[in-house]
Amino acid sequence: MEADSAQSSLRLKQLGEFSLQDIEVVRLILRGGSVVDWHRLNFRSADEVKQFIRIHGLDPDAAEDRDYIRGIQEQAVRYLRRSFQCRIPASTEEADVVQLALMASAPGGHDQQSACAILKVMQIINHMAGRELLFRLPLSDRDLFHLVEEKVYRIVGTMLSEGFPITEFVGGRKNLDSTYTKLLSKRESTAVAIYDKLRFRIVTRSREELMPVLLYLSERLFPFNYVVPEQSTNTIFHFRSFCESHPHLSRFVPDLQITDQDALTPGDNRFSAPDYRTVQFIADLPVRVPDHLLELAPPGSEPLGKVVYMLCEIQLMDAETEASNEAGAANHRAYKDRQLAAVSRRLRLSLEGPEGG
Repeated sequence: MEADSAQSSLRLKQLGEFSLQDIEVVRLILRGGSVVDWHRLNFRSADEVKQFIRIHGLDPDAAEDRDYIRGIQEQAVRYLRRSFQCRIPASTEEADVVQLALMASAPGGHDQQSACAILKVMQIINHMAGRELLFRLPLSDRDLFHLVEEKVYRIVGTMLSEGFPITEFVGGRKNLDSTYTKLLSKRESTAVAIYDKLRFRIVTRSREELMPVLLYLSERLFPFNYVVPEQSTNTIFHFRSFCESHPHLSRFVPDLQITDQDALTPGDNRFSAPDYRTVQFIADLPVRVPDHLLELAPPGSEPLGKVVYMLCEIQLMDAETEASNEAGAANHRAYKDRQLAAVSRRLRLSLEGPEGG
């Protein structure tokens, strides 16, 4: 069943095929929002929900994974009752996760609101379980990088072999010198402040193809609900204006559930040139741990499932934007020179301080 689903997802959706759910997903990624702020989903079928579950590294048709998901759902219901004295309808409490997602996508009402609340809490519990499992497993960064890279290269490699409109794909790990420099250039000089130890860049043929490629990645590589809030940059196009100018997309604009100013989302990297243009975000990629590595987990880890998460930076731009970036002060060499100069000044000030450094 999973192979059939994978084959059916190989085709890139064109803008004229986007649904309201697709628009909401792309918008959340570009704006760096949180799905916890949503008040509804917009899934149209059980197949769409099942594909969404699969992106989390879980198989909704496998008994073992269904039991894990059910356990997460029961924890979420208990939390809502314990902390907020919520009256959870039997219809939502007894529904499986596919039914729950479809309830959350239905017209408003108590069942719809309860389904949304349960799913939001389930997201948090599932993510914490994955983090705890990673903490318990004797996995190095190198081991985890390998698992993530294997997943990314397989999916993007398929995109390239299928003739997707991609002119360039670059992936890699930040080397130690780059990590040291980045930390020394930041006020919060701790390793936890580094999101892009693993990073991937995709260049599309044209600007019109950015949204379809981004949507495809959210359907095959990372779940949109695990994009890190407040860490997105979009300096390429105004999302709302772009949608309003497209005959098909414009009809969804009045139904967007969160309205805000039609503006770009600038990044906070002070070393980027003012005219640097990109779509860039941080996603926590789910990776299913192979059984031979799960055997290394201590006893009692079974309720944590089989999926761990790795933060990755994903960057997209079109070929014209890439050429423009590289033509002047926005190019990567100039960026690194500005960053190194700032670190040099900071280290020199530290060494020349009143206490001799």
